[in-house]
Amino acid sequence: MQIKDIQKEKRLSGKMKLALLIFIFLATAPLYMSSFRVTMLGKYMCFALIALGIDMIWGYTGILSLGHGVYFGLGAYCMAMHLKLEASDGALPDFMAWSAVEKLPAFWAPFQSSAFTLFSIVLIPVIFAAVIGSLTFLNRIKGVFFCILSQALAFALATFMIGRQEYFGGSNGLTNFTTLFGHAVNDPVTKTVLFYLTLISLIAAFALCMKIVNSRAGRVLVATRDAENRLRFTGYSPAVYKVFVYCLSAALAGIAGALYVPQVGIISPTDINIAPSTEMVIWVAVGGKSTLVGAILGALVVNFAKSLVSEQFPAVWQFFIGALFIAVILFFPAGLISIKDLPAKIRSFIKKRADTGEAEDKKQAGTNAKAKSDNGLFSNKKPVTVTSVKVSKGDGQ
Repeated sequence: MQIKDIQKEKRLSGKMKLALLIFIFLATAPLYMSSFRVTMLGKYMCFALIALGIDMIWGYTGILSLGHGVYFGLGAYCMAMHLKLEASDGALPDFMAWSAVEKLPAFWAPFQSSAFTLFSIVLIPVIFAAVIGSLTFLNRIKGVFFCILSQALAFALATFMIGRQEYFGGSNGLTNFTTLFGHAVNDPVTKTVLFYLTLISLIAAFALCMKIVNSRAGRVLVATRDAENRLRFTGYSPAVYKVFVYCLSAALAGIAGALYVPQVGIISPTDINIAPSTEMVIWVAVGGKSTLVGAILGALVVNFAKSLVSEQFPAVWQFFIGALFIAVILFFPAGLISIKDLPAKIRSFIKKRADTGEAEDKKQAGTNAKAKSDNGLFSNKKPVTVTSVKVSKGDGQ
């Protein structure tokens, strides 16, 4: 038992070292990267926040959500509505005027307050997740049924946003932001502050998730994933823990959406539909689920690869990204975080091939020796001469 604990601590230490390297890289990136790359990196850190939440519900609890773009979108639209009101400077937002809206809708008015906006970025996704989680997990809906339900939610929200153009800008979304809490969005200082605020949020979220995973609640989450019925028989309520971790992942996605909007400058229904929601799960799978740091690594690597490859091969970049996914699945089933085990796997493969070759050689040698022995045995035998004996009728009497 003690050996297992020591090995677990070593594995944990390795993950922490990787996390530390990633955070150091992110913290020093503005020193040697262009402003364009730094802005992109800030966007990727928002994606890493989402990936952390998905790893908590999928990697540790066994809940596969293919509709997490819903909570990302809720947080993003909350922030975008506030920024749009700031940019309008007391007047109606431009898209409302184009849609012949004469008065600011009642549900837009509270977003004039910065405090309410910051509060709603977390509260609205959490409330929505609590309602969905309670209705599904308390009724023991899970597996593929929950996957389909989560996809339907993402599609429904995106369709709703497109259909209500007078309230949410339709398929164009919300854009043309000028200030963030009174500071110019395009100012280099504002961009730098946003970048490091996103990094701090990512580090804090990682520390919180690590704290939960290594606590008693984390062990219950893993037990929910591995043996939910047995856990229920011991007196625990898996549904309560599922709702808790689902709300946590929704809060992280909402914060990610709020940080995404001022850095990218737009949010539209395209960002919350089924396709981006499914891609969020791919980030975790590529990086390595049930590791937390693998989720961060996957989000950064996949999105960096998309940007770099699309710049060099704009017509066929999707094929390269697809090849990356296939290669990871074939050679690193546990994700990119398991790449450190590659030398050991290569040595094991070579040794196995060598042992197989030796066994085949011995088997062939034995077969040849047996064949030679059989040939010698038959060659030393004297031929048998059969003579016919004629028996007369009288001899038999």
